[in-house]
Amino acid sequence: MMKGLTTIGLLVLSNSFMTFAWYGHLKFGGSKSTTLGMFGLVLASWGIAFFEYCFQVPANRIGYQQFGGPFSLVQLKVIQEVITLVVFMIFTLIFFKNETFKVNHLIGFAFLVLAVYFIFKK
Repeated sequence: MMKGLTTIGLLVLSNSFMTFAWYGHLKFGGSKSTTLGMFGLVLASWGIAFFEYCFQVPANRIGYQQFGGPFSLVQLKVIQEVITLVVFMIFTLIFFKNETFKVNHLIGFAFLVLAVYFIFKK
């Protein structure tokens, strides 16, 4: 149980960094993006993404069944994808107030939750 919670916690941290690396420059790049240029933005994103890997790699090692964790490889991937979407939705609601989620987005998310159910179904 503890390894499962640790894995999920690390995946949440990992995806928080990755979401910021991928989309943060859209909100916070502003006039600096013209000064940095695209290459500078890519380097800054890589710097942030380094921390994503610092959490992602241990999460997968701790959570993977072959290393004593509770999850299969497929289960790890599906958990990670759902966490990615949850973190992205929260990030979007906090930092991009002009973006809205529509019913079709929520239906799609519900299907992903169903995917988790079916992946974990024995």
